[in-house]
Amino acid sequence: MKKTPLFLMAMSAIALASCSEDEPVSVRQATNEAISFRSGMGTRAYETTNANLDKIFVTAVYGDSTVNAAGKMAGFKNTLYFDNTEFDKGSDSFFTAANGKEYAWLAPKQEIKFFAYSPSQDDLGADILMKDDNSGMTLESFAVPENIGEQVDFITANASGTRDNNETSGVELTFDHRLSQIELRAKSESDDYTYKVIGARIGRPQYMGTFDFNTNEWTLDDWHDTVVYTSECDTTTLSSTPVSIMGATGNAMLMPQTLTPWDSKNDPDNVAREAYLSVLVNITRTDNGIQIYPFANESEFSHKPVREYGWASIPLSGTWEQGKKYIYTLDFTNGAGVTDPDDPYPGQEIIGGPIKFTVKVNDWVETNSDKVYDMSADKID
Repeated sequence: MKKTPLFLMAMSAIALASCSEDEPVSVRQATNEAISFRSGMGTRAYETTNANLDKIFVTAVYGDSTVNAAGKMAGFKNTLYFDNTEFDKGSDSFFTAANGKEYAWLAPKQEIKFFAYSPSQDDLGADILMKDDNSGMTLESFAVPENIGEQVDFITANASGTRDNNETSGVELTFDHRLSQIELRAKSESDDYTYKVIGARIGRPQYMGTFDFNTNEWTLDDWHDTVVYTSECDTTTLSSTPVSIMGATGNAMLMPQTLTPWDSKNDPDNVAREAYLSVLVNITRTDNGIQIYPFANESEFSHKPVREYGWASIPLSGTWEQGKKYIYTLDFTNGAGVTDPDDPYPGQEIIGGPIKFTVKVNDWVETNSDKVYDMSADKID
């Protein structure tokens, strides 16, 4: 039987529990009429919850009437009340403006619109800008860091309220995750091969885009090259129980997008820069310990010692939606995929079909012998 390539055991899209189970963020009226926020979610390349949030950043605008030359009302404009202002969490779990600032509710019926986010612009590495008419904001040309350990969980929320309606009850401000969380796991139930893993790659997704706070949508920047995200983990011997291979950096927080899979047969070098997953693996025979991959004969071509570990890959397709966690379980039970696009010999099947023999036995050919041997002789001539 031919060995099948490494395949995805499962791909799960799971809405992050912290979005729905934690308390929503609210605005309340303090005794001094200063606007403050309660509860929230935070940063880093792990799931964000109310418990690990330290600060949020808020912009507020309100509608302001305009008058013409005759002194009559001519319309409305959006006026900026405060801009990208930091609110820190206090001992009472409420968030108040940092550095001793206070922002009070305005007239009783004056509506204020809030645009909130976390983490900071500095942590995001991109600018958050108001639109020319102050009607909303954009996160401009955000680039997901290549180092998974530097990636953040970007969250946002929009809301509006007035002093009459919300001074007592508060304004509910519910945050949503705006990136896609990606986790790679691996397993094997093979009796023939032993797999040891020390790393993983998420190959060639798009990494840059602009986020609109009004529509809550991304516009991807197609002008930039795609990126390979790499993580390291402690040496892990695969078993029938799937185990995360993301290492100490945690799961990746990547740009929502639709992926085009790498054509490993027709484009082994991946000139098209399309998506794939790779595992840094050592494969040996379980019965005798002989190394199967990296290939034993590669030293003949590279004139270097045979590597202990090599990348085993599989093309990746599908759509990543914002606010969802995708768990890819790479199952090595029946195969190990193909060599990585960056391998000296990319796109080659790592474990081929089992060794087979064709057997033919020639018929006996009879010959006549006229010799008679004397068994008492010292030797036979």
